Amino acid sequence: RKQFVSRFRADEPRKGCDIVVEALERESVDLVFAYPGGATLEIHQALSRAPAIRNILCRHEQGEIFAAEGYAKCSGRVGVCIATSGPGATNLVTGIADALMDSVPLVCITSQVPRDLIGKDAFQDTPIIEITRSITKHKHLVTSVEEIPRVMKEAFHIARTGRPGAVLADITKDIQQTLGVPNWAEEINLPKYTTPSPAARADMEEVALA
Repeated sequence: RKQFVSRFRADEPRKGCDIVVEALERESVDLVFAYPGGATLEIHQALSRAPAIRNILCRHEQGEIFAAEGYAKCSGRVGVCIATSGPGATNLVTGIADALMDSVPLVCITSQVPRDLIGKDAFQDTPIIEITRSITKHKHLVTSVEEIPRVMKEAFHIARTGRPGAVLADITKDIQQTLGVPNWAEEINLPKYTTPSPAARADMEEVALA
């Protein structure tokens, strides 16, 4: 694994969308499945500035999440898909549920309407966090640019550890456009998240004989 080198100076402000994409690069992501929409154009612009990441453009969000799931199954890595707000996000629901049931590690990034429009019946204002509450391992509504590095780090950690599954990061459009200086050294903060200890070989043999 090559040591990551950022395109930005350590103290250089950059948009939240660029922080999201750099977080993917720091997780060694080189392939994403993303269908563009009005609320995710900032992320797609940031992806165009990251030549190490290739985007597979599917023709529907449901197609992209199943493609990401197939990639994860074949490669053993975390699959990543990106969808816009509203119907774009809800088109991921079947794939999210399938990933949880089949123990497939996925990080699903969705865009949300600006913070001041959430819950006000704005265009494509859909509560994807509530919709996917019971079919994800974890989900997070990102409402500050400072928390993007930690949230993304936690998303990959949770998706791939223990019993793998889908994790959702819902990022508001205004946060994607907000300038910030990321703190990549911030540790994950998951005090209640634990993974089971590996089963002892003797226990596994007893189960096989049962």
